[in-house]
Amino acid sequence: MAATLSTPSPREAKSADPARPRGLFRRKAGDHDKAGPVTYVLLGIAALVSLFPLYWTFVAASNTGERVALSPPPMVPGGELWNNISTAWDQADMGLALLNSTIVAGCVALSTVLFSTLAGFAFAKLRFRGRNALLTLVVATMTIPPQLSVIPLYRIVTKLEWSGHLQSVILPSLVAAFGVFFMRQFLSEALPFELVEAARVDGANSLRIIWHVVFPIARPAMAVLGMLVFVQSWNDFFWPFVALNAQNPTVQVALSGLGGGSGHDINQAVIMTGALVGTLPLLLIFAVLGKHIVGGITSGAVKS
Repeated sequence: MAATLSTPSPREAKSADPARPRGLFRRKAGDHDKAGPVTYVLLGIAALVSLFPLYWTFVAASNTGERVALSPPPMVPGGELWNNISTAWDQADMGLALLNSTIVAGCVALSTVLFSTLAGFAFAKLRFRGRNALLTLVVATMTIPPQLSVIPLYRIVTKLEWSGHLQSVILPSLVAAFGVFFMRQFLSEALPFELVEAARVDGANSLRIIWHVVFPIARPAMAVLGMLVFVQSWNDFFWPFVALNAQNPTVQVALSGLGGGSGHDINQAVIMTGALVGTLPLLLIFAVLGKHIVGGITSGAVKS
């Protein structure tokens, strides 16, 4: 008697498929991972830990120096914020310091983004003799401690009679090796050779290619690099402290003159007030531009 082969039903075929996930691991097409309560708890804890230094700065700035020096220190805001701001403004010209820091950080960020994008495009897409050797030399400069250049740089600044002027801080930082390497790596992946060659076939010169092809594609990386350089330049203390003075300071140089006295006579509340005032512009810039930067990164990371 011939054996008959029965065809399994669709339900039995699905259950017999060993590669098909079962039970809790089964997902439908188009499903997305959903965050559970543990994820939200961990994110909340991480947010609180990250925000605590800023909160403590505000608490210290709103209390008197005597209360801040207590052990344990106060953990709730006080009512001395405006008095401390007035004291900080009297001890150091915070208005001029904020203006100078904005000028310095803005000029350094713009120049670094521009020159780094141009150099990154050259290293990524232009063929010329010695390209790899020059790129290696640029990257190697990142290993040199910046303290080694202080003495020769200061001699140049004093010889040019730039000591105490903003150009002594701006000009040495017009471009950074990190920015060149960062833009080179981004353009190597994001900018196809075919797009550049197509622009050349259409009759575009190098300037038109940079303006109409390179800059639009590099916009997400330029935004990120500009934000990083702006924050780094705003927070820079060592070289501005050497090159500038109390009559023409940046924010970080002005903060070094706050508090007054020595030892236990230093008013920590006034110092924290100056730090809070110096931090607010960065928070404002990130609040305004942060969404565009993150959106630019997301759009640049998705390839069509």
